[in-house]
Amino acid sequence: MKEEDFHTRLRRLIIEYILLAYKILQKFPKDEIYGMTSQCKRALVSIFLNYVEGYSRISKGVTRNSYEISYGSLQESIGVFFLATQLNFIAKEEYLPLFICKEEIGKMLWKTIQGVKKDEEYNKK
Repeated sequence: MKEEDFHTRLRRLIIEYILLAYKILQKFPKDEIYGMTSQCKRALVSIFLNYVEGYSRISKGVTRNSYEISYGSLQESIGVFFLATQLNFIAKEEYLPLFICKEEIGKMLWKTIQGVKKDEEYNKK
C-alpha cells in the first residue's frame, strides 16, 4: 500500500481534529452556543477551508496568506478548548488528544508556510 503524501496526511489530520473537536463541543454548556461554541466552530471550519484554498492557489502570496490564516485558526481553536478546561466545560483528559493532534497539524502547516516563503524568496532572485 502506498504511503500517504504530506498534503494528504495533513488534510486527513485536519479533518480528524475537526471531527474530534465537534464531539467535544457538544459538552459545552448550552448558554455558550452563541459564544465559545460558535466561535470555535468558525475557527475549525476556517482551518480546513483556508488550507484547501491555499493548496489550490497559484499565487505564492495568496497561498501563504491562506496557510497562515489556517494556522491562526488552529491556534484560536485550541485556545477555546484550553479555556474550556479552565472553566470546567471539559476535562483535561479530553483536551489532551486535541492538543496532541493540534501540535502535529501546526508543525505541518508551519513547515508548509516556510516552504512557500522559500519559494517566494527564490522567485524574487
